[in-house]
Order: sequence, then structure tokens, then C-alpha cells
Amino acid sequence: MKGEVIIACDFKSREETLNFLDQFHDIKPYVKIGMELYYSVGPSIVKEIKDRGHKIFLDLKLHDIPNTVYGAMKALADLQADMVNVHAGGGIEMMKAAKKALDEKGAKTILIAVTQLTSNSETAMHEELLIPSSMEETVAHYALNAKKAGLDGVVCSPLETVIVNKICGSDFYTVTPGIRFKSDAKGDQKRVTTPDMAARNGSTYIVIGRSITGAKDPYAAYLKAQRMFATGEEE
Repeated sequence: MKGEVIIACDFKSREETLNFLDQFHDIKPYVKIGMELYYSVGPSIVKEIKDRGHKIFLDLKLHDIPNTVYGAMKALADLQADMVNVHAGGGIEMMKAAKKALDEKGAKTILIAVTQLTSNSETAMHEELLIPSSMEETVAHYALNAKKAGLDGVVCSPLETVIVNKICGSDFYTVTPGIRFKSDAKGDQKRVTTPDMAARNGSTYIVIGRSITGAKDPYAAYLKAQRMFATGEEE
């Protein structure tokens, strides 16, 4: 099962976002709308980009008590995003509440759970979050919880995709951010790989931000990432 390259449109304004997407002409890449853009512009940006023909991953990472997440997800269901997410750290009952909200609205939206942020290191997980297990064990356990809750998959780094596929099955989505070309800086990400390595590890979708949005030619960078992810071949 193989999906697509998702471009993280982490821009501050509607104009900046639409000007960026205009560069792709007849191609309509899958787009991630995260907190920065959503909170700056509001829900209307989701509909506007959908109306342009793009699929949307609405990356708001809901994490609250089950009743609150249930209500919030019911509201988000009306936006008809193609993919939404919650934090697996909220627990099985919270994830079930999110799933229930989408089901009651008849939404066909893919629901996934964030395991551990790709900006997190194992050291920080131990020392700051007081999680004693290894990164791989923690991500695997959170993925199993998401599957028990009825979710479609998880967000994890490409480094944990293999173990998630092994314990949850290849039909369980693995959406992997932290993707860079070899020549790019890691920035604030810790657990990163290239598009071809993510493909070989079995990622369903990869999420790429700055390597495309910050490129001199975003269109060419996107096509390059698509080719590497589709073939598993190095750049």
C-alpha cells in the first residue's frame, strides 16, 4: 500500500499559501494544513484549497478529554478533510471518541494518531516526559493502541515504520514526517530520512515541508520527491 507525497504548507497567510500552490499549475499535490495556517486563517482555508482540487491532511493533533475531542472532531468533520489526526498519548478512549464523531457524521476521513513527534529524541522522551521505554517500543505500543481504538493508522518517523508495519499490518497507515533530501539541513527535526529510504521502510505517505516549500524550484523538488518515494531510488 503506497500513498503520496504530502506537502506541509506551514505558511502564515492565505495569500502565501495560494501563491505557493499556484506554482504547481495542473498538478494538485496532497497538502498538509497545520496549526499555524489553520489558526491564522481559519477553517475557510480548508474549503478553499479543497475547492482547488487538492486532498488535505488537517494536522491539528487533537489531545484532550474524550468528550472534548468528540465535539471538536464533529466540528472538523464538516470540513471534509481527507485525513485528520489526534495524539495517541490521549489514550484509547479519547481516540475512540474521535472515531465515533467521524462515524456519526458519515465522514470518509482517514483518522490517524501521532505517536511521538519527530522533533523528539529518545533522551528527551526519557528525561523530560519520563517515558522509560525505548522510542521504538513506545511508538509500537501507541500504534497498537490506535489500532485497538479503530483508527486507520499513525504518524511516526520513517525510522519506526518497519516495526509499526510488523505489529499492525501493512494495511495500517504509516504517515511519516521528518523527510529531507540528503543535502538539506535537519532543522528542528531529530528522526529524519530521505524519501527513498522512507519508501524502502514501508511508509504509506511521507510529509515534506521545507525541502519543497523552501526550494528554489518547489515544483521540481516535489517531482523529485515523488520519484524517489515511488521508486525507492536515491537522488
